[in-house]
Amino acid sequence: MIQLPLSKLSNIGTTIFSQMTQLSNENQAINLSQGFPDFMPDTELLNLTDHFMKKGFNQYAPMGGIISLKEEIARKIETSHRAIYHPDSEITITAGGTQAIFTAIATFVKKDDEVIIFEPAYDCYEPTVELFGGIVKRVEMKAPAYEPDWNKVKELVSDKTKLIILNNPNNPSGKILKEKDIQALINIVKDTSILILSDEVYENIVFDGKQHLSLCRYPELKERSLLAASFGKLFHVTGWKVGYCAAPKVLMDEFRKVHQFNVFSVNTPIQMALAEYMKNEDHYNHLNQFFQEKRDFLRSGLANTSFELLDCEGTYFQAVRYDKISDKNDFDFAGELTVNHKVATIPFSSFYKNKLNEHVIRLCFAKKQETLEQAIENLSKL
Repeated sequence: MIQLPLSKLSNIGTTIFSQMTQLSNENQAINLSQGFPDFMPDTELLNLTDHFMKKGFNQYAPMGGIISLKEEIARKIETSHRAIYHPDSEITITAGGTQAIFTAIATFVKKDDEVIIFEPAYDCYEPTVELFGGIVKRVEMKAPAYEPDWNKVKELVSDKTKLIILNNPNNPSGKILKEKDIQALINIVKDTSILILSDEVYENIVFDGKQHLSLCRYPELKERSLLAASFGKLFHVTGWKVGYCAAPKVLMDEFRKVHQFNVFSVNTPIQMALAEYMKNEDHYNHLNQFFQEKRDFLRSGLANTSFELLDCEGTYFQAVRYDKISDKNDFDFAGELTVNHKVATIPFSSFYKNKLNEHVIRLCFAKKQETLEQAIENLSKL
């Protein structure tokens, strides 16, 4: 038998999200692990998709995306962040936020380029960097504050640093960048050619009157940044896998050279439906309050338990520390919760290369009221 070669990611296994969802299904548990809503999206959006399919918009879209959708995105960004992007040349529709991230890394990271990431980190960053020969440099953010150590970032910057990847609001910690963080970043990249990939898929889910500080608000960062965003998070349609990347033309021209051979174009009738749906800003301006009510309901329900509720400023994830309940590592504890208490969660150590265990797990509260009620009842018995 011939010896077949291994892939370039032969050391990578199944993601923790798939593992915990499978364990949840096997044990008929409440799935608060994988980050997706268990409720229906707006009927109006579904009807628009059906309308455009039946009107015949079922063939390839333009490579960069439907212009009407890109115009709505540009309008949203200008209204939200006072930043201007040319719809035709500076915005590209992607097959979800993850494809935007993958393509950005594939476009600019070459062999031995260094890329700085902040942990806990979304799990696609590091494998994609390594796939293209890059070297990952990590900045660990630790419980309970999960704040970036900008002095550590300065130490990691070298003449080989090609890219800094930020996730704001951060999945899984639920923390957001503050003005002091932005200014520290500006000082670090000043007079360098370092690019920034800003994963802002949860930009419309920020709580307690706080503001999402998109990097495009700052001209000195906008000129070197690629922003990744997701309609799945915006409109409760994660399975549609539609997002976008926004960047200055000089960067977007290069991005599209890879994008065209990655997916080429994205689902046409859904793009048409999203463009029409976005004309009404109320369809996304209410999102902060919508998810804040769910966050507050979960936090209130767990307030009298032995779980320690960590600060949640954005996203639809609540981090909780369980060290008063168990001394097991977070992976084993998450498994025990799923099997014995019928609530599936995500262990935080999965978001760290060295599997840092601080007895913290992640709960997704993008769920129906009855789902959260049952989860709270189960967790309150610990």
